[in-house]
Amino acid sequence: MTYTRPRPMAWQYCGEQIKLWRNLAGVSRETLAKEAGYGCETIASVEQGRRRPAVHLLRIADQLCGAKGLLRAAEKYLEPEELPERSHDYMQYETEAIAISSYQPLRIPGLLQTEEYAHAQISRCWPPLDDETVETRVANRMKRQALLDKQTRVFNYVIGEPALRFPIGSREQHQQQLQHLLTVGARRNVTIQALPFGGVPEGNDGSLILLETPENKHLAYEEGQLTSALTIEPDKVSRATQRLAHITQLAMSPVQSAGFIKELADTQ
Repeated sequence: MTYTRPRPMAWQYCGEQIKLWRNLAGVSRETLAKEAGYGCETIASVEQGRRRPAVHLLRIADQLCGAKGLLRAAEKYLEPEELPERSHDYMQYETEAIAISSYQPLRIPGLLQTEEYAHAQISRCWPPLDDETVETRVANRMKRQALLDKQTRVFNYVIGEPALRFPIGSREQHQQQLQHLLTVGARRNVTIQALPFGGVPEGNDGSLILLETPENKHLAYEEGQLTSALTIEPDKVSRATQRLAHITQLAMSPVQSAGFIKELADTQ
């Protein structure tokens, strides 16, 4: 099962309307891009329905093209997405999972992030997201962390040394993030382990997450830069389980990991 989500119809319709009004008013794509502070490629993506029109763009286009509020009327149908498109299926299973085991080589897992870390990570997406979408996704990530409060659910995390050692935001924010890991890792239902540099070759292949549903079904999820895959196929889940087990065996113990994280936090 590979996740592919169609573009929202509201995006497509709104993009077509912007193009129609722009052409009717004799406004070039370059002029609209300049007035709105975007590149021409961004305007093209919006008009083709491949990108969500920002409220700012709607307002500029409405005024520039003389739409008299007809373009701005679409604002309420274009709320920023709380999640990247490819993450929707995973999040549905994450909400119900009774056990989550995760390996993240290069970043702190979302459920363990501070708000500052999440903001620094999401705001650095490329192509860049508009401010509304950044704030909405940060808020949603913080809201998801309530899952950790469900004490009968199990959360196991292996985090690569690069994620622990190298800041995404400022050094102060990174220190706060490391201290937060120590706090969360002290919970009875959360285990955090650090995987040192060179810990395991397959650890270089990217993130990997295993989920167990209330019906004791198992799923595997992996995510790359452009694609992601959520699968329940037994052979793939088996390979993912074996791989994650091997990574976990070669990671530091939870106690050693806490000491290592504390040492890094103290030297930031």
